[in-house]
Amino acid sequence: MEDRLGAFVPGAIIHRAPRGAGPLTDLSFAAKDLFDVAGLVTGCGNPDWANTHEPAEADAWAVDALLSAGAALRGKTVTDEISLGLLGINKFYGTPRNPRAPDRVPGGSSSGSASAVAGGLVDIALGTDSGGSVRIPASFCGLYGLRPTHGCIPIAGMMTQAPSFDTVGYFADDAATFARAGSVLLREQIIDALPDEIVVASDCFALADEPVGYALLPALERLRRIIRVTEARLAEGDLTQWSRHQRGLQRSEFHATFRDWIDRVNPRFSAEVAGAFADDGRISESDIAAAQAFRASATQRLDRLLDGRRMLCLPTSPILPIARDARLSEMRLAVHRIVDLTCIAGLTGCPQVNLPMATIGAVPVGLSLIGWRGGDAALIGAACAIARDLSIGVPQEPR
Repeated sequence: MEDRLGAFVPGAIIHRAPRGAGPLTDLSFAAKDLFDVAGLVTGCGNPDWANTHEPAEADAWAVDALLSAGAALRGKTVTDEISLGLLGINKFYGTPRNPRAPDRVPGGSSSGSASAVAGGLVDIALGTDSGGSVRIPASFCGLYGLRPTHGCIPIAGMMTQAPSFDTVGYFADDAATFARAGSVLLREQIIDALPDEIVVASDCFALADEPVGYALLPALERLRRIIRVTEARLAEGDLTQWSRHQRGLQRSEFHATFRDWIDRVNPRFSAEVAGAFADDGRISESDIAAAQAFRASATQRLDRLLDGRRMLCLPTSPILPIARDARLSEMRLAVHRIVDLTCIAGLTGCPQVNLPMATIGAVPVGLSLIGWRGGDAALIGAACAIARDLSIGVPQEPR
């Protein structure tokens, strides 16, 4: 297999045969370089991390699950440095190509995984999602992608960043494959079925750029023909308060994860990643307590809104993927805006799925559904039912 996309970690591409026949027989997969593969160093997107860690002794749980279900491993994929990124840019290993929009970023930090699936190199790819690292590449590359309920899929053998946010996610290019992989990772049957109701989050759509919202309108109109669709505000006040509290909690956790290694190794970082560690993550106890209290309140609010039967509908990203050669200031603004929407599932621990429902020209625009806690199988089933029942054309740019 030729890696024409720069999706795989440089060096020899690993091939691992399946452990036997199973529900994923004849499918192939790749694993983000945060998952252990026995005998290989888990490099986490940074050469100094790779140079200071030993090869894994066993496969990560998710890797083993896919191999045991009959899928063949085709390699490990590039990630943003130590998974701190949402755009897919890696100073050391390069930015994987976005097959659907080659002049734009693929999204991160599960960049290589999304690139490999969108480019047809593998059928399925494992990613991780703490702040949007599966959902955003899925949106930018036009894929199905799942961030599961926090704790739903075992993270054993996966490098964590911010433990109260980290999840195992995955990508597929079609709904049928998405469901097959989901049933294995969730250990649960997937049944195609629409939810009782979809709630369009008006304040989430208000944060999206006009072309993004315009592109998703036909999908919303078609949804209204097949299911009850209502509209509500998610937040009681300013929705961006959700992202502010997520940033504080997540920054505190990833500093705790990496502080000792950084102090001991003094590793090489890009300017963007180095800047994330500039303040040493010293967040006051009162700020952390306030963020935790807000998190509990936001979680209760979303739980009440969904009520174990509804799904929340929102744009996956408020912006289109930025140019591959964007300036650092553009990158920082893009990440800041993206988190304004990805924080919702991240902060509350609820599952979220990206559906490749629209394009602007050739550039994908993702629509998301957030499901109730533990409703991952129903969420995937809803995605499959929507894929079956809807056929969205290519909207034109607004005049």
